[in-house]
Amino acid sequence: MIPSNKGEVKTMHFQGYRRPDGSVGIRNHVLVIPSVVCANRVARGIAQQVAGAVWVEHQHGCAQLGADADLTARILTAHGAHPNVFGVVVVGLGCETIRAQDVAAAIRRQCPYKPVHLVVIQDEGGSVKATAAGASAARAMVGAASLLVREPIDAGELILGTECGGSDACSGISGNPALGVASDLLIDAGGAVILAETTEIIGAEHLVAARAVNDQVARRCYEVIERCESLATGMGVDMRGGQPTPGNIEGGLSSIEEKSLGCIYKAGSRPLRDVIEYAAPITGKGLIWMDTPGQDIEQITGMVAGGCHLVVFTTGRGTCCGSPIAPTIKVSTTTPLFHKMNDNIDLDAGAIITGDETVDQVGKRIFAEMLAVASGKLAKAEILGFNDFAINRVGPTM
Repeated sequence: MIPSNKGEVKTMHFQGYRRPDGSVGIRNHVLVIPSVVCANRVARGIAQQVAGAVWVEHQHGCAQLGADADLTARILTAHGAHPNVFGVVVVGLGCETIRAQDVAAAIRRQCPYKPVHLVVIQDEGGSVKATAAGASAARAMVGAASLLVREPIDAGELILGTECGGSDACSGISGNPALGVASDLLIDAGGAVILAETTEIIGAEHLVAARAVNDQVARRCYEVIERCESLATGMGVDMRGGQPTPGNIEGGLSSIEEKSLGCIYKAGSRPLRDVIEYAAPITGKGLIWMDTPGQDIEQITGMVAGGCHLVVFTTGRGTCCGSPIAPTIKVSTTTPLFHKMNDNIDLDAGAIITGDETVDQVGKRIFAEMLAVASGKLAKAEILGFNDFAINRVGPTM
């Protein structure tokens, strides 16, 4: 059923997994996490031997200090503790800064009900034995995960991450406004929607701040924009040299302000409830701004670490990426792009450009697709096995 008014939206539901702590998952992944770049190969080897397992890879985990090391550890832990994950295999080398033992222990503390298996390559006697040990544990978890049954869950328990990447001149006319309609529908149902990409809100921050629920939240809007610009000027660079990107310009965007005015349409029209830090836990409902980079993968990783169940990703130039644990639904801004990259793109918002559908109609289609994917329908990025993962760095490697 496509909702037609606020009252009907509150009755919407999807088929999900209720976890013992009351949280809700829309997937039942067994996730293999390397605590350090040196364990990437073993983590990948474990997951590739077990149907039903997924993995992440990253370039961090050693020679990091302070807030930078804390952020990496927190994001790895958050992905393991995510409600879309049934069980976790944590893989470490044995001599790294971010110890696999600590990541595994942190996941167990947050989710005592969740199976967590630790593999340390040096203790196991090398990569071959470590891969075998991890695969054995992952196989047992996949078997147990397969016994869980989905149940009806109110749509208001969903947390949506919004993303626009490879934007073009139609992004602010079709894909993003339609996603804004879907965002409003989810918020009206009681859910949470994340607006991110701070660099792509520059020039439109006053419009977002005007929707803040109070002066404190409005001030935070300006603070995060100022901090973002200060970081760039502190490096002696002008971020407008990278925003809009060359692809955005080829797609018809002329300036960061124009890009931002299109970007914020994804957030719909409801009040802004909060502004939170990168990868911070999402505990509130309604519209929330997470301060993230504009880089697609770092942004999605931060939103998923915060707790987003799924992501809707609008694109004008085309993109293939997807989170390893959160379904990533692609929406094209034009019909020619939808046909050109049909293997990767789930929905077409181009009918708005041709006049065959309204923004409201496409927004309701996006919302219906969100509920279908939350209930188990695979997004194309999942079918193709995309597992893009990148952690924002806040310090140098030592």
